[in-house]
Amino acid sequence: MAVCCGENQILSTSLTIKDRIGSWKARWGIGRMEYSIDPGLYSVGSPHEHSPILVTSNYKMTVDRVRKNLGGRDLWLMILDTEGINVWCAAGKGTFGTEELVYRINESELREKVTHRELILPQLGATGVSAHEVRKRSGFKVIYGPVRAEDIPYFLDNGLTLKADMRKVRFTILDRLVLTPVEIVIAMELMLKVFGAMAIFSALGILPVERADYLGLLGAILMGALISPLLLPWIPGRAFSFKGMLTGLIWAISASLFLFSKGIANWLQLFSYMLILPSLSAFFTMNFTGSSTYTSLSGVEKEMKTALPLIIAALTAGTIIRIVSYYI
Repeated sequence: MAVCCGENQILSTSLTIKDRIGSWKARWGIGRMEYSIDPGLYSVGSPHEHSPILVTSNYKMTVDRVRKNLGGRDLWLMILDTEGINVWCAAGKGTFGTEELVYRINESELREKVTHRELILPQLGATGVSAHEVRKRSGFKVIYGPVRAEDIPYFLDNGLTLKADMRKVRFTILDRLVLTPVEIVIAMELMLKVFGAMAIFSALGILPVERADYLGLLGAILMGALISPLLLPWIPGRAFSFKGMLTGLIWAISASLFLFSKGIANWLQLFSYMLILPSLSAFFTMNFTGSSTYTSLSGVEKEMKTALPLIIAALTAGTIIRIVSYYI
């Protein structure tokens, strides 16, 4: 992908099979936190002193999305050290920010490589960068490009201007779908530990565990990590935890009606499901806030302070009721 040529690193605009497999693995949470590229200044094509300078994060999936849209062009790509995190999340956390940008300008000796003083940053990085501070400290003017990498060619070919919709953040059902695999993996990693503990306690005769318990929990994971994200705009409420609670409640009611119709669960057991399953679904849907464009860091923190104690209380009460139902 990148090769050294003198003091510059050359970045290819063609993705290899290895690149595509790496992205697929990252989507499923495999090596996600190590999926990065070395920060620094890269050459795309044969850039010269008048070539534009694009800036992005060092999350490799982000770099790949950018570079594959730069075929046939000569420009510079400055990659900031965002600790392997995408632009939007890194801007919120401060790693895609003013200090790192100014540092890379100085470290790469950018002033000696170009005669102009313009940097093109992704629009989603604006929250982390103080444009006037960058200009004051480096002499470079910050220009914000499009939201999506596929609109970069239009931006470059039309005098650094964009159509109105290229400034809008879209978060379609397909966008949400491609983010759910890692959410499912994270949820299953946690629940496999829970299932293991349940199996051990059941074997020791400490806790009652039936097949319905496992199926109920799996359904709650599906509702919280997949169904809620997909239906996010259409589920009532603003809080993610509330949206997840609603889908989890639908699952709990459906499962309880089925079990009751088969005569294989008592009322206390069904009531325990009404507490446990919506709470789990709410928790896993709330995790999706880190992938969504629908909320902010302050909003997430506020929701967690309110929702987490309620989720924990409901899970605790539901577990106690489930144990009691075994002895009645």
